[in-house]
Amino acid sequence: MKSNGARPSIALPLLALSSLFFSLAFSDPRIVEAGLLCGNSTATVDFNFITVMKEISDSIVDRRWGKCSIPSPPLPVYGLAQCLGDLTDTDCVLCFAESGNRIPRCFPYVGRLYLDGCFLRYDNYDFYNETVDPTHDMLKCSSNSTVPAERVAEFSDRVDRVLRNVLASAVLSKGFAVAGEDGAGGVAGAYALAQCWSTLDAGSCRVCLENATSMARSCAPGEEARAMNAGCFLRYSTTKFYNVPVSRGSSRICITIAIASSSLSSKRRLFSWVHTLDAKMHNSLMQLGASMSKFSLYFKYETLEKATNFFDDSRKLGQGGGGSVYKGNLPDGKVIAVKRLVFNKLQWVDDFFNEVNLISGIQHKNLIRLLGCSIEGPESLLVYEYLPNGSLDQVLFVNNATTVLTWEERLHIIIGIAEGLAYLHGGCGVKIIHRDIKTSNILLDENLTPKISDFGLARCIALDKSHLSTGIAGTLGYMAAEYLVRGQLTEKADVYAFRVLVLEILTGRKNSVYTRGSSSVLQEPWIFHDCFAVWKHYKSNNLAACIDPALQGKFPVLEASNVLQISLLCTQTSKQLRPPMPGVVEMLHDKDCVVPQPNQPPFLNASVLFDKSSSRSSSCTRSY
Repeated sequence: MKSNGARPSIALPLLALSSLFFSLAFSDPRIVEAGLLCGNSTATVDFNFITVMKEISDSIVDRRWGKCSIPSPPLPVYGLAQCLGDLTDTDCVLCFAESGNRIPRCFPYVGRLYLDGCFLRYDNYDFYNETVDPTHDMLKCSSNSTVPAERVAEFSDRVDRVLRNVLASAVLSKGFAVAGEDGAGGVAGAYALAQCWSTLDAGSCRVCLENATSMARSCAPGEEARAMNAGCFLRYSTTKFYNVPVSRGSSRICITIAIASSSLSSKRRLFSWVHTLDAKMHNSLMQLGASMSKFSLYFKYETLEKATNFFDDSRKLGQGGGGSVYKGNLPDGKVIAVKRLVFNKLQWVDDFFNEVNLISGIQHKNLIRLLGCSIEGPESLLVYEYLPNGSLDQVLFVNNATTVLTWEERLHIIIGIAEGLAYLHGGCGVKIIHRDIKTSNILLDENLTPKISDFGLARCIALDKSHLSTGIAGTLGYMAAEYLVRGQLTEKADVYAFRVLVLEILTGRKNSVYTRGSSSVLQEPWIFHDCFAVWKHYKSNNLAACIDPALQGKFPVLEASNVLQISLLCTQTSKQLRPPMPGVVEMLHDKDCVVPQPNQPPFLNASVLFDKSSSRSSSCTRSY
């Protein structure tokens, strides 16, 4: 088991606003993270785990600590949680709830979390009688010291006395005590707190605290020390950080007020991370645990860290909203791409689950191949095949690009993207909507074969479902109007984004997001250098005028016009009139296919969002 670096916590909805206000105004649950250790052995995130945590949460309410185990093989789970003895019941509840927010950072491995106010651990064996664990116990010393050099010995003696006093008192007081000496004569005071877990008897508690005392004493003359053992927690500081212990009865009045003010029907509702945890997150965590078994390659964090030269900027291949991607070289010479995920958003579990589960379950020549992942270190990493030509936007839009894509290369890229989307939209047996199709999410291999990447926003819909109602996500300028306005997601949202992509590829011009000075972001977002809007060129039978001038006229005019016309079909404001991606693939491959005429200008406005026009059919074998 090893220390896990700090990382933003998973923020879950825990309390109603009034309860949160109460806790902020009148309490301090001491949720500063003292230490998080994630083990090397796997603990299955399944219903056994959830059952154990529910039982523990009930015990926390009733007696401020709890343990529960389901030892049955092959999925044994042992859990323990305890609040430090000086916290009020309200603070105990809040601290435990925050522990529940942070402990999933260890999934699917076992974990041990020390906050300044409480402790939470789960494992796959019976650890309840452990006192010390030399391999995994931690000591955290403050590097700050305001003690004058000539008074160091005096301060160290004061720390030593306080630690000995708190040790002796805790052993005699059911495992908890506080002790302190105020400062005098220019030497800072020293204050200490000791807590043994309630699973230890008095003799085991003494063994644990004696070890912790020896560890903490070595930190003097530092201002603070935290010794975190398997069976106890010990802290000293020059600041009086603990509360004067109060009777449980008086503090229970506080928690009753907090619960009543937030209109909760039961104390258990406070533990929303286990009792009312969002179903989507629950499912994602458990499916993520199951997904790990699909990989033949598990990567150690240290291996990927070394492969990328510790994520050196010179290795960075790109950066987006989901994270940064780095080039890596494995010891066997294999070149990989490593994605560091961003954890500053609530849906990080969703994003990670999508990347792992969706892509590991499907294979297609136009989809990026996921090789494996690592979630054992201070951050989660995804490992992909390395594609030497980078992303499409780097090829199209980087100034002073050394190569210009030929017409044949551009058509090859367009057809590949269309085939990849057609596969996602049903060819793989399910309907996957990408939601963020854009040039930066299209990668190119050595043969300029395109591969769709970044599935963090993807959503899966049953084949018999027409749409999915969801929050708006994606990139402005690539999102269909009906999705922006109503939040109804269908595969036709990807079809619209494909059209924008085609226009960027053929014109060599980047989507300008929205027309400067327009009153609505739903207005047609394209303004091209040296050509009017694409629709006007279509109406004047001169679509070829929009083709990238860098090609210097070296392209088949009829074929180029047909591809642009197909793109106009894909962006009709009535989604029913947009062809499905299999139909787009058919039209792109069949040079004899008569491409249907788009019947509406592709200018987006609210008056056409609810157009119920029926689909038209083309002279191809499919009808749209």
